[in-house]
Amino acid sequence: GRFLFWFGARRRMVRAMNLVVDMHVHSRFSRATSRDLDLEHLYVSAQLKGVGIVGTGDFTHPQWFAELADKLEPAEEGLYRLRADLRRALDARVPPACRADVRFLLTVETAHIYKKDGAVRKVHNLVLVPDLQAAATLRERLGRIGNLASDGRPILGLPCRDLLEMVLEIGRGACLIPAHVWTPHFSLFGSMSGYDSLEACYGDLSSHIFALETGLSSDPPMNWRWSALDRFTLVSNSDPHSPGKLAREANVVDIDPSFPALRRALETGEGFLGTIEFFPEEGKYHLDGHRGCRMRLEPEERVRLGGLCPACGKPVTVGVLSRVEALADRPAGYRPERARPFTSLVPLPEVLAEVLGVGPTTEGVRRLHHKLLGQMGNELYILREAPTADVARYGGELLGEALRRMRAGEVHIEAGYDGEYGTVRLLPPGERERRRARQQISLFGGAA
Repeated sequence: GRFLFWFGARRRMVRAMNLVVDMHVHSRFSRATSRDLDLEHLYVSAQLKGVGIVGTGDFTHPQWFAELADKLEPAEEGLYRLRADLRRALDARVPPACRADVRFLLTVETAHIYKKDGAVRKVHNLVLVPDLQAAATLRERLGRIGNLASDGRPILGLPCRDLLEMVLEIGRGACLIPAHVWTPHFSLFGSMSGYDSLEACYGDLSSHIFALETGLSSDPPMNWRWSALDRFTLVSNSDPHSPGKLAREANVVDIDPSFPALRRALETGEGFLGTIEFFPEEGKYHLDGHRGCRMRLEPEERVRLGGLCPACGKPVTVGVLSRVEALADRPAGYRPERARPFTSLVPLPEVLAEVLGVGPTTEGVRRLHHKLLGQMGNELYILREAPTADVARYGGELLGEALRRMRAGEVHIEAGYDGEYGTVRLLPPGERERRRARQQISLFGGAA
């Protein structure tokens, strides 16, 4: 089809065996999230995935904050661990090959809807704080503005600049990172309600922002095209609505675990090694389009059509690629001096599903997934580092080949648009069946 395309080897791998950090997470108190999003499931999932530091999310929600205060205990400076009695009860659910320390970082995503410069703005921010007292202070202040109990991701009629001021007044390193900055509907640079510059949003406090979250529908090379972003550390997080989506994007750092060290890595780049990414085309807002009419459009097509859906005549949703094109001042392929490495991955259950020819939530995928974790280690190790010969030995030759192609960027993508996730294929149509046929011929001594 016209929107299917192959990518050759263009992905650089981040260094292995360093600390993986996923800061943007939610609890079960956020809307449209799994009821399994609690500390216990996050603790188990972080080990299965290979995440060393995981954000708590949602600390402004009263019930979730009470759970954090009850179930977490201090670890290194500014980080927390699950209470010892809870850890003991959960460790049996983690294969020995995956067991590792997990630290929690106090975070919250806030949603801002307000009017500025004659337009309604809808922007999301990610806030990191160093301890429960700092979280309580921000909760108390925001509680005067909005109903914190209605959603783990509180909706506030508060300009982003004013939230940043509150965060800075907390002190002790509390910081704000604009969230998924390209998403059309709820982000700093979103096509529907965002801004054309960071300064227009955060005003006189803009210099206190040092990192930007790029979101699932963009990757570092897309962001490198705009020189205004050169001074920021580009971070990636999973923003999961269920534990199984943890670490679909994440950060890799080389630090001694602590809140000050993590903040320093984000601010200066020292110890920040790079990011783990979705293929951006898999993100659900990469291209322009109209999901209701199943119309997916490349940027130039949307321009040619005057921004209207060719099926129904209504305006299409302008996606991330178009928005980057509109603001970029460099050609595709430009790499800034401060750029960090990254690697693009397909989540392991999706790889297994394609290899087996079944859905990612089926029993066959679940069994093979459990076997691989038990025999080889966590998901990110398998996806990024495990020798393909070992993968083939435990999961079959086709799985080893699929991971080789993923690591090389040899993928077949139908890009996402207007809220519809894209699809990434590692195996061309019919390859699985052809391989099985060859195996049968070999097994029975060749064709008659």
